[in-house]
Amino acid sequence: MIKSMTGYGSAKGMAEGLEISVELKSVNNRFLDVNARLPRGFLFAEEKLKAAVQSHISRGKVDLFVTVNAAAAGDLAVKVNEPLLQGYIEALAHIAEEYGLPNDLSALGAARFPDVLSVEKKELDAEAISQGILAVTEQALEDFDRMREREGAKLREDVLSRLETIGGLVAAVEAKAPETVEAYRARLRQRMEEVLGTAGIEESRILAEAAVFADHVAVDEETVRLRSHMAQLKTMVDGGSPIGRKIDFLVQEFNREANTIGSKCQNTEIAYVVVELKSEIEKIREQIQNIE
Repeated sequence: MIKSMTGYGSAKGMAEGLEISVELKSVNNRFLDVNARLPRGFLFAEEKLKAAVQSHISRGKVDLFVTVNAAAAGDLAVKVNEPLLQGYIEALAHIAEEYGLPNDLSALGAARFPDVLSVEKKELDAEAISQGILAVTEQALEDFDRMREREGAKLREDVLSRLETIGGLVAAVEAKAPETVEAYRARLRQRMEEVLGTAGIEESRILAEAAVFADHVAVDEETVRLRSHMAQLKTMVDGGSPIGRKIDFLVQEFNREANTIGSKCQNTEIAYVVVELKSEIEKIREQIQNIE
């Protein structure tokens, strides 16, 4: 299934107690350009996220936004200075024994001694957090791809509809091309009659001139190639992405054949058909700029 280069996707999840939110959006671009934006303390995950995006997308300008909420992480820890606490306990035991005082030390009392307890920030597990962010990013990419596939289906329908119109226009050219030769032969006969009269007309001469003209204005090769290009394009849009660049090249060939038909035609009606033909080809060209 073809995919559009434009899309949006998002997902939320948890990793190591952190709330993670990932959003992706993309617009058309000739090549793949990934811009990842993460909080300063989580830049260690940037390269893995870019690699994940590159595994899903081949063309487009992609903006990836990662938000991390540490409010629910409980990332503060209370540490006990064990050596210092042991020193306090031994000192109090010595005082109690030396001076005959009761040793009524409690846990709360010990905790009140200077520097026994301290509050520290937990050290982040960079690898675990990277994997967590990556998992949420994969969910966002799946959502992103679903939207791109929906847009791609619409593009496919539009291209197929225009191909059907082009097929009708090509058939019109094929039907009118022989009329051009017949009209030329009739005009040639009329002119020769005006100059020479009916007695001096050589039928073989008229046939030879008409044959030369027919060869000059023949568009059979161009219409056959156009139909071949149409069949290729149908096959492409029924396949999978990425095919945008191939289709772009193929549509250039459509234009080449249409221009050749236009330069050969000696018929006003065919000229009008060629204008319509080129208009439909241009509409396809505009649409395929959105295909990955």
